[in-house]
Amino acid sequence: MNARTTALCLGLFALPQAMSAQGFAGMGSDAEGFADPERGRAFDFPADHGPHPEYRIEWWYLTANLTGPDGTPYGLQWTLFRSALAPYETDGWDSPQVWFAHAAVTSEDDHLVAERFARGGIGQAGVTAQPFEAWIDDWRLWGPDFDDLRLQAAGPDFAYDLALDAQGPLVFHGDDGYSVKSAAGQASYYYSQPFFDAHGTITLPDGTVEVTGSAWVDREWSSQPLASNQTGWDWFSLSFDGGAKLMGFRLRGGDEAYTSATWIAPDGAATAYPEGAFSAEPLETTDVAGRTVPTRWRVTLPDRDLDATVTALNPGAYMTTAVPYWEGPVQVSGSHAGRGYLEMTGY
Repeated sequence: MNARTTALCLGLFALPQAMSAQGFAGMGSDAEGFADPERGRAFDFPADHGPHPEYRIEWWYLTANLTGPDGTPYGLQWTLFRSALAPYETDGWDSPQVWFAHAAVTSEDDHLVAERFARGGIGQAGVTAQPFEAWIDDWRLWGPDFDDLRLQAAGPDFAYDLALDAQGPLVFHGDDGYSVKSAAGQASYYYSQPFFDAHGTITLPDGTVEVTGSAWVDREWSSQPLASNQTGWDWFSLSFDGGAKLMGFRLRGGDEAYTSATWIAPDGAATAYPEGAFSAEPLETTDVAGRTVPTRWRVTLPDRDLDATVTALNPGAYMTTAVPYWEGPVQVSGSHAGRGYLEMTGY
């Protein structure tokens, strides 16, 4: 084994070890030497669509709710993660930036998953801001800018190819994109593009399906976004039939949970809600992959008269990746109807 191969293997081995060492993804562990998010920072576009190597963890996170010609619902996920072993970037094999990605397609009956790993500095994975491109191997999310994108990825038993066209503005969560995650003040920079129209194809073991629907992209980066006692989260992105949307999360720590939410009007106007305004209560659980996971929820935001039931399209949508978690499409009923996505970590 030569020096380059050794360096790559050590870097890839270190990633899952670091991710599981403290809470979910190691995000509650000390991040000495890395930058900390600061309230009041002005975003700079298109540069902020690109990477921030001085921060420890970052992601480009796409979920889509899609429908086939016969009305069959599907969900699609594509996520590119950057995890830094040190707070800088260099060219070549000594880069401390490690990249990994997840892709999945979900239906009522199937949940198909694939995963990729790469070392930074050698061109195998990365992100450029203008024109925008996020890639790992031959998985790509790219376009002339962040409003006009195309997505391609494939696993052993699935593939997808989508065109994405933004119909609304970027949305900034928390205090103009400074999103607090704990009572102790841990935070991240967090914005979304939740207004993508999507169309294209998904290829399943039974053949290729033409699909249309909507997609939501989250952008987030930080160095220690969780408190040391927080072990996971329940994150909701919901699109209602009337055009409004909701992002809400519940970060679990011991017997307590820290919550936050953003209500997004049909025109993109965003209202941030502080801890305690939004609630998510498990109503039903499913045993999947040796874990008990909530797959039916009551979600409330009294200020918006929201009292809805959120139900997994496929309760078995478990991501059997190096760091496992639950991620899948959901259906919304009650005071508001619609659909969306749910991510649950740390179970």
